[in-house]
Amino acid sequence: MKLNVVLYHPEIPQNTGNIMRSCVGFNAKLHLIKPLGFKLDEKYLKRSSLDYFEYLKYDVYEDWNDFKNKNKGKYIFLTRYGHKSPSTIEFDKIDEDIYLVFGAESTGIAYDILKENLSDCYRIPTTDKVRSLNLSNCAAIMLFLASEAINDESVVCYHEPDSMKGENFIDNIDISTLDRKHKEMK
Repeated sequence: MKLNVVLYHPEIPQNTGNIMRSCVGFNAKLHLIKPLGFKLDEKYLKRSSLDYFEYLKYDVYEDWNDFKNKNKGKYIFLTRYGHKSPSTIEFDKIDEDIYLVFGAESTGIAYDILKENLSDCYRIPTTDKVRSLNLSNCAAIMLFLASEAINDESVVCYHEPDSMKGENFIDNIDISTLDRKHKEMK
């Protein structure tokens, strides 16, 4: 089973860039459904995804039908019109690829698509003061929930990876040798 993020008509390059970074961090593939509100080479997109762009797995599709014809699995739609919380999804019981589908920042996912998939529509709970959360925040929340539930060992790591500073970095640091800026961070 593989985690996937689907952006239906994304409009804001910074959001998509942040989602790209989250996809790399959670070992998920990104699917972008046209029209896009930006060019894939825009500086904002690359700035948001930082130096992780080279690790990103992604595909671009002409429309919803093009995407559906090429990708089989469990589609989970995140929408302000959903009637269930994503915390009710039993990700660990899904035996096929998982596609977390998010809509455009201004208009969401087309109503006809949502109507055809009502049983798979979820809403991230918020107060009645906001319509929805930021798109990139929603994607990060959902990637975390799904990865934790499926216990993806390539993602769920309870310490700093050895490829970075390592598991015992903070345990072994000598505080007396740190400069003032780092001492204040503790």
